[in-house]
Amino acid sequence: MTTTKNLHLDHPEDAILTGDLSVLDWFATISHTSVKMDGSVAIVWGINPENGRFFVGKKSVFNKVKVQICYTPQDIKKFYGDREELSDILLTCLDFLPRTGGIYQGDFIGLGGYSSYTPNTITYDFGAPVEEVLIIAPHTYYVGDTIKDCVAKPLDIILESTGDVLFIQPTVDCTYTFMDSISAIRNSVQKSKFLSNKQAKEVRIILNAFIREGKSISPQLMEEIVGDWTLTQTYFQVLDLKEQMMEAMVVYDGPKAFIGDMPITCEGYVRTNKYGSMKLVDRYHFAQANFNNTRFRSN
Repeated sequence: MTTTKNLHLDHPEDAILTGDLSVLDWFATISHTSVKMDGSVAIVWGINPENGRFFVGKKSVFNKVKVQICYTPQDIKKFYGDREELSDILLTCLDFLPRTGGIYQGDFIGLGGYSSYTPNTITYDFGAPVEEVLIIAPHTYYVGDTIKDCVAKPLDIILESTGDVLFIQPTVDCTYTFMDSISAIRNSVQKSKFLSNKQAKEVRIILNAFIREGKSISPQLMEEIVGDWTLTQTYFQVLDLKEQMMEAMVVYDGPKAFIGDMPITCEGYVRTNKYGSMKLVDRYHFAQANFNNTRFRSN
């Protein structure tokens, strides 16, 4: 598990499909954990190391061909003039995000003035109207001498809010260790018939299709998909371990969260250690709505 430019985050239960046993070490290692906020749209901002200019944009700032970096209101109009809501968000970001060094990425939660926000699937309740102009949940920073060569890393520092921008980064503690469960999985997994990277990719496509349609994945169905009962058992053992870890998380400092009228802790977590970064998300709970939510999906 290595850090990549786009910081694509895998589910730990998917990693085991190829026999990547480092995921078990990942569970057992001291980590930095952050709350995965359910915002929309993803905002990238910072100082371009190539020219020293402040910019905002979407992840399309990293495009290989059609690079869309916005230094001025005119740039925003050029790239996003046909999308009024997105243009307004980017203009606000250009005006109010702090001109600090580095390049960051975060999820747009909303504009100030209200006490609750539903940027995507989850509603966040701050308890009182937000006085700041802009609410952002930062989660990633980028390192590199050029935009093209920037490498994404999980944000492990707290960005200080300003009078204009409220940065949301709840504190997370994990209250449980998993050594016994990991040892049991490690002993049983050796008999599994693992998949190639290509096969695992195809399995993930199938699983995501079922999730998108709101269908559950039973062990029997999973065995049909992966073709091996031992691997199926291991998959569900890792899935259970992930759920145990999520239940052991304690979140501080964040707004209250709801899906409809149902209180929840959060969408999930991003957990990072020397074995890489992975996401802890109840994918069957959240993913169907997120898969089918087309707001701001294209670059």
